[in-house]
Amino acid sequence: MKLKSKLVCLFFLLIFIGLAPAKAQTYEISLLTCSPGDELYSSFGHSAIRVRQLTPGGQDLVFNYGTFDFRAPNFYGKFVMGQLDDYYLSVTTYAEFIREYDYFQRDVREQVLDLRGEQQSFLVQHLTVESDPSRRFYSYEFFFNNCATKIRDAFETALGDDLVWGDSVGAEEKTFRNLIDEYVYPLPWADFGIDLALGSVIDRDATEREKQFLPDYMEAAFAKATLVGDGPSRPLVKESRVILEYPKAEFSMGALNPYSVMWGVAILFIAVTFFGHKKKRLLLGFDIGLFSILGLLGILLTFLWFFTDHAATKWNWNILWAFPGHLALVWGLLKSRHQPWVRKYLLFALIMADAAVVFWILGWQSFHPSLIPILLVIILRTNYLYYNIGSRTQKIA
Repeated sequence: MKLKSKLVCLFFLLIFIGLAPAKAQTYEISLLTCSPGDELYSSFGHSAIRVRQLTPGGQDLVFNYGTFDFRAPNFYGKFVMGQLDDYYLSVTTYAEFIREYDYFQRDVREQVLDLRGEQQSFLVQHLTVESDPSRRFYSYEFFFNNCATKIRDAFETALGDDLVWGDSVGAEEKTFRNLIDEYVYPLPWADFGIDLALGSVIDRDATEREKQFLPDYMEAAFAKATLVGDGPSRPLVKESRVILEYPKAEFSMGALNPYSVMWGVAILFIAVTFFGHKKKRLLLGFDIGLFSILGLLGILLTFLWFFTDHAATKWNWNILWAFPGHLALVWGLLKSRHQPWVRKYLLFALIMADAAVVFWILGWQSFHPSLIPILLVIILRTNYLYYNIGSRTQKIA
């Protein structure tokens, strides 16, 4: 009878232990996702972590990995060289964070996460350590170490194997360039500049994990993620809220966009070539201007490829048509008597432009679509000059 009583007591004790929470929840932790802004640096959106204490009078803070200071010593020089070690994790109040996005009329969405007490405490402790002035700075890299990926890394550190990202079966394959294009299309000249500066390294398909460098894709990944290992598996996100929402602005590319400008240049050179052929004149002033610009662009691309730490500017085959050597061609065209090497270089420039077209067709690098008329101009003028330079029947001017 005594043994039976002990067993009954043990049974109820086990039930009580099973029902008792391992650790009371003292926080509500959320992922904040902000819509893109009007400036290039904000055109990809933003992510941050909200930590709200549930105790009376508790703080409501936002941990933001996307903070930088334009006034930092040599900020722009470091930006150009790809040595972005001035980004840091800042901490502000939720009210201040929302006030800024409300001012710029940018949407803010919140995903409340279903974390246990110990998971919350571990994450808050990790963020607190990371925000210490001696540790908060990090080396920014747009694709692999930015305001969104740092958040993902923080949650993976806090949750370990308990965090399982969703299945990527059936997900649409997109290159890094495709992903960027989704956000910079409303900024046509920025889109053109990015396609010009970034090389073939971004023309590979991004994995579902790599897509998380974009806040919208991070938000989608959180929505599909689950937590396991501390009881029945459950979705990472238990509630989604819209904090701020504004009407979408209508997109207008404007008249002076890369497409209209480049096709305007192409039409001009077609007319110049036709007129020159009729009048038996080379009209080299137009070619000197064209190849001067292309040569200077080539110097910029060479600098970005070989002399900076930007990983995304390597192996940039835009250099096939915007080549530094074109400045030598300009020097050769300025001479009153053209040396034999000028014709050889024109043939070389023609082959290089043709190679760029082949690289584009084969998918080795995707160029900006507005470059089609410029490539046609290079092919047209190098052909025309190659066959007419040195001819006694042609006038230079």
